[in-house]
Amino acid sequence: MGQAARERLARVLGAVKPAGAFSAQLSAPAHLLELEVHGVGAIRLPLRAPQAKQLIQVARPARFGRGEQTLSDPAVRDTWELTPEQFAMRGTGWEGLLDGALDHFREELGLPPGTRLRAEPHSFLVYGKGQFFLPHQDSEKDDSMVGTLVVSLPSPHTGGELIVEHAGERVTYRASKQDLTLVAFYADCRHQVTPVRSGHRHTLTFNLLAETTAQEAGQDAARGPVTEAARHLTEHFTRPAASRYGDGLLDPPNRLVFLLDHEYTQRGLSWSRLKGADATYAATLRAAARQAGCEAVLALAEVKETWDAYPADEDPWGDDHDYYDEEEGEAEDAEETSGDLGDYQLNELVDDEITLSWWTIPDATAGEPVTLPVSWHETCSATPNSRLTPHHWEYEGYMGNYGNTLDRWYHRAAIVLWPRERAFPARAEADPSAALTEVRTRAENGDVQGARALAASLAPFWPTVTHDTDLFTAALDTAAVLDAPDTATMLLSPFGVAQLSAAHGTPMAAAARRYGERWTKGIVTTWFAAEHHNFDRIGWTQGTLRPLCETLHTAQSPGTARLLAAGIWKAVADELHRWTAAGAARREFRRPALEALAAPLADLVAVADEALHQTITGSLRSYPDTVLECLLPALRSAQASGTTAGWDAIAQDCARRLSHIAAQPPRDPADWSLPAAGAGCGCDLCDLLDEFLISRTRRSLEWPLAQAGRRHIHFRIDAADLPVNHETRRQGRPYTLVLTKTEELFTRAAQARRQASTDLAWLTKAYGLA
Repeated sequence: MGQAARERLARVLGAVKPAGAFSAQLSAPAHLLELEVHGVGAIRLPLRAPQAKQLIQVARPARFGRGEQTLSDPAVRDTWELTPEQFAMRGTGWEGLLDGALDHFREELGLPPGTRLRAEPHSFLVYGKGQFFLPHQDSEKDDSMVGTLVVSLPSPHTGGELIVEHAGERVTYRASKQDLTLVAFYADCRHQVTPVRSGHRHTLTFNLLAETTAQEAGQDAARGPVTEAARHLTEHFTRPAASRYGDGLLDPPNRLVFLLDHEYTQRGLSWSRLKGADATYAATLRAAARQAGCEAVLALAEVKETWDAYPADEDPWGDDHDYYDEEEGEAEDAEETSGDLGDYQLNELVDDEITLSWWTIPDATAGEPVTLPVSWHETCSATPNSRLTPHHWEYEGYMGNYGNTLDRWYHRAAIVLWPRERAFPARAEADPSAALTEVRTRAENGDVQGARALAASLAPFWPTVTHDTDLFTAALDTAAVLDAPDTATMLLSPFGVAQLSAAHGTPMAAAARRYGERWTKGIVTTWFAAEHHNFDRIGWTQGTLRPLCETLHTAQSPGTARLLAAGIWKAVADELHRWTAAGAARREFRRPALEALAAPLADLVAVADEALHQTITGSLRSYPDTVLECLLPALRSAQASGTTAGWDAIAQDCARRLSHIAAQPPRDPADWSLPAAGAGCGCDLCDLLDEFLISRTRRSLEWPLAQAGRRHIHFRIDAADLPVNHETRRQGRPYTLVLTKTEELFTRAAQARRQASTDLAWLTKAYGLA
């Protein structure tokens, strides 16, 4: 299969000569710098041991940053530090040297010509024998900070090399014994100071701040094969994309996300502060975007990769490594969150995820947070993640049927491009609420046709956005002003009953009036059908259905209220059928479930129109007597709240059932018969079980059965909630299942008659039944 357009674009950009390196060095005569330290006095260069010892006397152990913390740990950073308030840099040649060095580093690092570097003093460091700083990455202490400048003072020492790494490349810098050695590197470069073997290493460190002058970087003429890049961009946005696993074609992408090489902070990301090769990529892409009719913005991305991997010192196929301790029966906890990345051997990329977390607006004057997952076929880069250093990683060893995986997280910046005519849906996918606001505003200002076009452009991705209650409110308000039934259906279909509240009654009524009964019935049916099977419609009903229906009636939309009530009745009816069916559940589970249906049933009776009320009362009469465990609590609740209207027919049916139960004669003491429990299973075991149960004289049964058969019979007896003990006598083969009918057969029936008499007396009085 040939390369996709995005892959060819990445290859074109990767072949463009980078504007600069990630680090650079410059030497200068030591006499140009005059240095004075409070408490020590003037410092003579080259620095000798006596003054080094004096410096240590006025210094403190150096600290370092980890996340939001500032720590001091000699196992990570072992050096002495003086703060800028403790030293001063003078000399007639120092200012000129520093200005010239900053111009040199601006060019060497590839910063745009319109950028001016400024060096802000940070610390004076002294490394004695054995002291070091482990590999780390400098935090950007200012929005405009792009790098670090290290000025090594001449002194007799060995070791203490500065090693700077980026994108798989490494450069080692050694200080001079006679001259100043200046090294600048980008702040996101991983670097370290190796242990000093003899003498003392002395350095001044500076934060490098980038300040933009009159010419905004990136606006100058782009370098590189712009025309070829523009052609690949056009192809990317106009041709179907291949699926990742080659099992079909996808629609042409809406965006292209080109990942940059360096890291940036949210406030520090701008076209004017792009580092090294990123500035070259940006100049080429922006020029190509103009040719291809595209917009370009800068973004921050969170990248996660999962690799099939194993520790580098471990043979994954060897026989001498036990991944599972059979004696203990538990897999080893092999998760590691520390160590060096080189400790792991990468095999295959298992999965990756890219999410944009922030981006600029097209004119780059501001930015906004976003949460936008990016698909594999929308991304490319000149530098793969594997060549960069992740900010975090976790390894999980073999766990029986999964594991041996290394998760790596990266912070990367990106250039995001989209065709200018698709700018609205491209940004809308990241902030759908803002997009709906724009659509609604345009319609309210009279441009209904333009609003419809914008809304229709959301269709390709609309089913995949997060459909929360706030977005539903915006979608409902927008649908009501478009006067476009198909577009309104598209906007509202992905939602469900879970998002509805009383506040939605008025805009729902407005949409129903605009689009008619048939449209309304279709969208309400869709809302109910769209809900996941475990959505708690019953719980939603309480506190929502009554006020919502009242609002709909007030807004002159009784038909919509009727549709909602009918949908909820179907849910309640399904639950009643589930819990009252023969053998559905044991009493300790069935009774609480049916009692929980009392409140939503009360809400339904309160809002039902005449037709639905007749449907409800007629259906309730068809359920078995166990439905009383729902109806009696509902009747008590209605009577206690003084809202008994609509309950007369239900009360009369309950009275008839209770009268029948109370009038049952006591069971014959010699009658041990029970209802069959086979539940239509039809297997031989259930036939034998039913034969035992319905027998008037047999009270016990000893039944040799294999384990599977015993389990089946246990289940049947428990599901039917029968007063039958079932125990296994573990003697012989197969074991014997012993079934015994209990006295509860008689006490349960007597208790039911007494309770029915009590409930009937209350019901007759509370509802005035004759």
